[in-house]
Amino acid sequence: MDREVLERFPAGGPRGHWPAEEYAGACRDEGVPARVVMDLASDAFLVVVEQRVPERTEPVTAPVRE
Repeated sequence: MDREVLERFPAGGPRGHWPAEEYAGACRDEGVPARVVMDLASDAFLVVVEQRVPERTEPVTAPVRE
């Protein structure tokens, strides 16, 4: 799985994580499965969407040349 960051909110803001939660809620209202995660390295709340990476069902092989 891969993640796409939709928006970043500083963790030190006066309202804490609420702006991120409100943004994620608005995204979910539009059908986007967004959620909030904390990025400790940047001290920010991130609104992210999980994206599935397509799995290959068959191995990729090169055509055989004779």
